[in-house]
Amino acid sequence: MNEETMNEELTTMTGKEHRAVLKRLMSYTKYHIPLLLFTGFLVLLVTAAEVISPLIVRSFLDNHLTPLSFEMKAVLVLASAYIGLEIGKFVVWYFQLFFFQKIALEIVQRIRVDIFSKLHTLGMRYFDKTPAGSIVSRVTNDTEAIKDMFINVLSTAIQSLFMLIGMYVAMFSLNVQLALYSLILFPVIVGLIIVYRKYSSKFYRSKREKLSQLNANISESISGMSIVQQFNQERRLIRDFEKINKDYYDVGIKNIKFNALLLGPAIDFLYAIAVVIILSYFGAEALIGPVAIGTIYAFVNYFDRFLEAIFNVMERLAMYQEAITAASRVFRIMDEKEEVPEQHPEEDAVIRDAKIEFKDVSFAYDGEHNVLKNISFTALPGQTVALVGHTGSGKSSIINLMMRFYEFEHGDILIDDKSIKHYPIEELRQKTGLVLQDSFMFYGNIRDNIRLYNTFITDQEVEEAAKFVQADRFINSLAGTYDHKVIERGASFSSGQRQLISFARTVVTNPQILVLDEATANIDTETESLIQTGLRRMREGRTTIAIAHRLSTIKDADLILVLSKGEIIERGNHAELLAKQGVYHSMYQLQNNGMDLDADLTV
Repeated sequence: MNEETMNEELTTMTGKEHRAVLKRLMSYTKYHIPLLLFTGFLVLLVTAAEVISPLIVRSFLDNHLTPLSFEMKAVLVLASAYIGLEIGKFVVWYFQLFFFQKIALEIVQRIRVDIFSKLHTLGMRYFDKTPAGSIVSRVTNDTEAIKDMFINVLSTAIQSLFMLIGMYVAMFSLNVQLALYSLILFPVIVGLIIVYRKYSSKFYRSKREKLSQLNANISESISGMSIVQQFNQERRLIRDFEKINKDYYDVGIKNIKFNALLLGPAIDFLYAIAVVIILSYFGAEALIGPVAIGTIYAFVNYFDRFLEAIFNVMERLAMYQEAITAASRVFRIMDEKEEVPEQHPEEDAVIRDAKIEFKDVSFAYDGEHNVLKNISFTALPGQTVALVGHTGSGKSSIINLMMRFYEFEHGDILIDDKSIKHYPIEELRQKTGLVLQDSFMFYGNIRDNIRLYNTFITDQEVEEAAKFVQADRFINSLAGTYDHKVIERGASFSSGQRQLISFARTVVTNPQILVLDEATANIDTETESLIQTGLRRMREGRTTIAIAHRLSTIKDADLILVLSKGEIIERGNHAELLAKQGVYHSMYQLQNNGMDLDADLTV
């Protein structure tokens, strides 16, 4: 993660931003209003039970225990009422918690679908600058924090609000003067909550960011494990991980110390003050006349529950801060503007002949430094145009623009004399087949990896495509053949076998345009000889743009473009470029170990 992104993550939200995130988060509850109202009613019932139960005990103490009047019927009524109230409270409490958790899970499910859907609309620039582990952390850990907020914070906040109101109503009904005295603690409680919210937000924002860095480090290490072990980088990566893990630990310890100071001890101290106020008041009253023991019990009990509600709110405030921080990170992805290039499809825009033309195209990944400069060429229907050049010359950038992975600002790319921007993206994807140097395989089986779960592609078409590129030779030797299990990223197959499956995946869709990005780079000589015939058959009747490092594989191309630093410096067919004795001639001679080129010059 770059420094700018990290600083942005660690910036404390303003009050306005905080409220905006909360408002947006709560907007997801609009799909659950009826169930929320019903659950709120259940909370009200639980609160009523909490308020009434001390009054039953008070009645027993003042009317029966103190005067030693134990009329069996009256005592049994009070006992039955108390037990029945507690049982009813527990039953209602069960359904209250169940419905709150159900709502929370459904909300988080919707948020996860929203963010996952958004990720698939983002342009490649976003994934170029954002570590995969950080993205995974937002989709999993951050949404989990949001779920915890809805389960614990929302239910606790509603219940505590009802509890606070109920407790004070009960206290005022018992003794107005003492209830007013107890309000002295209210400004202290409010101040405690404000201080806690102010400082805990910083800790939790930092904690979420450290967790994101931790996940990014783990993801990168696992993805590149073969390189890590090959170059003996284990110790360095362990040191880096230990540092990030220690930072995460330090932030967690700071947060624990802060919570330990302002949660339990502070609330207990307030409770002690409240007890002193209550006992002092009733002590003074006892000097004047008799004091009702039940009223003392009820007041102490109510204030205990009142402060318990405050404690629950402050304890859940930690989860709330964490959830708001997590939600802001999730919404930042949802608000990301780096989306896939926008199309402006025209009516009846259909690729028919597959003529491709680049007209003075310039492009920069960062918007400033051009990696392509005034690229112009034409690939007529059925022709093959090959792109060659040293690493960084701009070959893959041409492919990226043609596939609409990135937006270009200067020049235009035409297909059948119509701007590529005016075709529906579905039309472009359907009519264009892409084969990359590194073939990606999904977990499943070979058959599904070839048709990519497209149910319109039959098993027969899958097998014909594999046979067409001669992948059937090794597939038929596997246990289960086309149903052979593919583990993650196809690790059990050789690079050549994965590439053959990638070829079959492209052929099965019968595209009109072929884009080959170093498609034979990872294939051994024997495998390459098997698929060269298949490649020539694939190119027949199709317009092909091919990147190649092995110049021997594109000798029959209709047009070869030699690129250097984003510019076309030579163009022509194989024989014409050899005759020029320029850069292409040098590259070809180098690959052929200085062999006599007379035979090639006469081609």
